[in-house]
Amino acid sequence: MLDKAIQHALRPLMTQAARGLVHLGAGADAISFVGFAIGVLAAAAIACQLYLTGLALLLLSRLMDGLDGAVARATAPTDRGGFLDITLDFVFYASIPLAFALADPAANALPAAVLLASFIGTGSSFLAFAAVAEKRQLDSLAFPDKSFYFLGGLTEATETITAFAAMCLWPQWFPHLAYGFAALCGITTVLRLVWGWQRLR
Repeated sequence: MLDKAIQHALRPLMTQAARGLVHLGAGADAISFVGFAIGVLAAAAIACQLYLTGLALLLLSRLMDGLDGAVARATAPTDRGGFLDITLDFVFYASIPLAFALADPAANALPAAVLLASFIGTGSSFLAFAAVAEKRQLDSLAFPDKSFYFLGGLTEATETITAFAAMCLWPQWFPHLAYGFAALCGITTVLRLVWGWQRLR
């Protein structure tokens, strides 16, 4: 829901940083892998109950995730890069609830499972529509620079990172935050199903 506004606000800074990285010879795919590795370290820190360390690494990982796209636009975006970016993103998003489950299985395992199940709904609706949109050659007016059609909703990347940050700051409230965010993901899935059903009729 907030991704478009956040990306618009950060674009000048990201573009400037991307130019510096390109000058240093950094490639978009390499930045994607580094960002994912940092995300894995964030999940490991959370699993060890080092929540503030996990939060810092998580935010750094998402910064790298924004930079890889900026570097790609500053050079030559590729389908391979788009595929790599979204695949690593989805694995990263799944790793954080799993990390909280490992940190405190008794309290967090069930809410983490519910949250991961809700991610299946948002992820599958997102990717399924993107595949059909590509087949029909539909363009995304909201995110024209993306490698494929980005279908929005209540729970996009900005909202997900905000929820993860809240979980790291108040880990004792993880079950409540997980159930609440899972409900929002469920609403997003339903909205996407209804919108996609009508759009592709």
